[in-house]
Amino acid sequence: MTVLVVGAGVIGSFNAARLADAGVDVRLLARGQRLAALREHGVILQDWRTGRRSVTPVDLVETIEPAARYDVAVVIVRRNQVASVLAVLAEAPRIPSYVFLGNNLAGSADMAAALGGDRVLTGMVNAGGERDGVVVRYLWTRRLPLLFGERDGVTRPRTRAIAEMFCDAGLPARMVTDPEAYQKTHAAGLPAFAGALYSADGDIRRLARRPDLLHLVVTGYREALRALQADGTAIKPVLTRAAMRIPEGVINAGLRWFFDTELAVVGGQAHALAAADEMRELANELRAIFRRNGIRSPANDRAYAAIDAWVEHQAAGDR
Repeated sequence: MTVLVVGAGVIGSFNAARLADAGVDVRLLARGQRLAALREHGVILQDWRTGRRSVTPVDLVETIEPAARYDVAVVIVRRNQVASVLAVLAEAPRIPSYVFLGNNLAGSADMAAALGGDRVLTGMVNAGGERDGVVVRYLWTRRLPLLFGERDGVTRPRTRAIAEMFCDAGLPARMVTDPEAYQKTHAAGLPAFAGALYSADGDIRRLARRPDLLHLVVTGYREALRALQADGTAIKPVLTRAAMRIPEGVINAGLRWFFDTELAVVGGQAHALAAADEMRELANELRAIFRRNGIRSPANDRAYAAIDAWVEHQAAGDR
């Protein structure tokens, strides 16, 4: 199977390197400074738990030619980058399958419109982490497999072939019939988390010591889950529904512990700080769900304001 990985960030780089190490014929699409760094150094991965490093030379491409042929393209970009990527992918009609992995609250209609619904699969990423210069500090465990599936829920030969490719490379993958439900359930909590984190000056350990911000995280996620249910989205995995019933004090105790760990710094803080533009995009998508279902969202309204202020502050600093 020939594979194109679109997106040379933390998760794209991690998967491209692991697939290449397993002998898969893979190309990684990269541009600008990231492309230059990959050409010079290869993909440098560092396990955040052990500190162990590996270097993998991965074949690189800077563009997708209209005549390009790959069996599958795995697209791992921020939600706010999807629109621009679709314009590029639409010019490559000979790629039969696209697997879009990542945060998404709006569904895959835009992808289907640009590429054709029969070419689009969606799912959840299987790793996290941060970039430290040219080094990718990754967070990954076999207990959190890559989840993906077809838009119509039907498992096809290509679905199985893609899953087998990842599994054979040592990257557990699981096919699901409703991948967008998993995506939306996960992404629904990100605006409240990001707003709380930015309100704590981007310091997740400080957030752990702020009861008002922990309340924002929990209340915002509960608002979002109610909105998803009203919008006709199933909450997946089913155990996530427990977040609606467990006493807030119990959840806060768990969050206080978790947010004060290095795991939370690498797995949560790092992405939210590096991708404030994506957090704003997801906040806008969630806002649309609240509005069309007539649901009040005071906690998320507070989070939106914090996200907007953070993004504007970052933009001012870049000028």
